[in-house]
Amino acid sequence: MQISSNPFLQEMQSLRGEISPNLGSPIQADMIQKVGNTSGADFGQLLSQAVGGVADLQSNSANLATRLEMGDSTVTLSDTVIAREKAGVAFEATVQVRNKLVEAYKEIMSMPV
Repeated sequence: MQISSNPFLQEMQSLRGEISPNLGSPIQADMIQKVGNTSGADFGQLLSQAVGGVADLQSNSANLATRLEMGDSTVTLSDTVIAREKAGVAFEATVQVRNKLVEAYKEIMSMPV
């Protein structure tokens, strides 16, 4: 079976040429995609933000506990307990991340050069 040249086939071939990249052309700067880090922040900034978030949760928990102890009627016991648990979970997660970082550092430092 032979395919005759019809306008539809020619149009499809021209569209395919427009869509597919030219493999012989050099890679341009706007074609390069960032992998993983989509925010543009470095690891130190992300870690600092995470620690700041944990500190905020802990201060919020302490504030709610103090207000509950002082008899503030707008703070409930359940809100205080939930805030304390959130702060505790966030702190434990931060400690686990720190432990993994220390383990990775030790492993890298023990590699032969």
